[in-house]
Amino acid sequence: MTHSELIKQLFLSFHSKDDDAFMQAARAYIEREKRKKHTIVAKDLEKALYQTGSVSRGQKRFKSNPPIPRDTEKGFPLLEIQHFDVDFEALLLAERTKSQLERIMLEFKDADVLATYNLEPKKKILLCGKPGTGKTFSVQAISSILHIPVVYIRFDAIISSYLGETAGNLRKVFDFIENGTWIVLFDEFDIIGKNRDDHHEHGEIKRVVNNFLQMLDNIKGDSLLFAATNHQNILDTAIWRRFDAVIDYELPDEATRQTLFEHYLKPLKRDKNLNISQAAKQSNGLSPADIKMIAIEALKSAIIDHRDTLSADDLESAIVQFNRREQVKRGNV
Repeated sequence: MTHSELIKQLFLSFHSKDDDAFMQAARAYIEREKRKKHTIVAKDLEKALYQTGSVSRGQKRFKSNPPIPRDTEKGFPLLEIQHFDVDFEALLLAERTKSQLERIMLEFKDADVLATYNLEPKKKILLCGKPGTGKTFSVQAISSILHIPVVYIRFDAIISSYLGETAGNLRKVFDFIENGTWIVLFDEFDIIGKNRDDHHEHGEIKRVVNNFLQMLDNIKGDSLLFAATNHQNILDTAIWRRFDAVIDYELPDEATRQTLFEHYLKPLKRDKNLNISQAAKQSNGLSPADIKMIAIEALKSAIIDHRDTLSADDLESAIVQFNRREQVKRGNV
């Protein structure tokens, strides 16, 4: 179609409420802009097309996403498309970690400027660290700021009982990613990125890792790809050089733990005897997710007791309860 024909088709399909025809014409228009090397315009149009719309009852009018790929064996979806509205300021991380994330977003936004110098933005990022340190939350915050939905990869569906199907499932996922602009999250990445020298692993799994590495090397498109792991020590050595950046998430220091307690306990007034500083000292070794769990439990204690003020006992009891939970988890009871 010519430029004017595409515009006409957009208007006609909008007025006839033909969602499929509208999406087809919109995608064709974006592809036309890409061929003309109008990359900034194309990227802005893709963001506008795929971001969450606001129509009656909060539902999207247009079915903007292509069909979700499914596992051939059982028909399970291989990924989920998720939308987030997260405040980046709520991401309480070490300054070094936060700066790395901000740099990645800046490079993504200025991809066209970098291209004029024959440079590319960082597009494959490995997030390493203990559970609850903010890896997934970081991806959600970046999605919110860039107004690009998250494609969350379901490894439980990708790993088929028929190992030959696993590579096929991976191919479907990568084909989907290349068909748009997404924030992609491979969570629990070590499931697929295991060391091929591990003698306990089946030969077919090693071939799957090889296939994954090839797909990672050859992936095209404008998506930002994040892989998160709690077990970076078991990743195949060849994995590391496939990523443009590696971000290490540390457990929060005492000052950050105090900030986290203050942030999560904000909904209620605090009794003058409640010592946040002491709680920060007692919580050495805990993750932000652990502190959030403790804070929520303390708030609940006050609320169900019909009090609008949080007491020192509420917080102390929540800490004791959490510590007991950890002892049970470790088998130390």
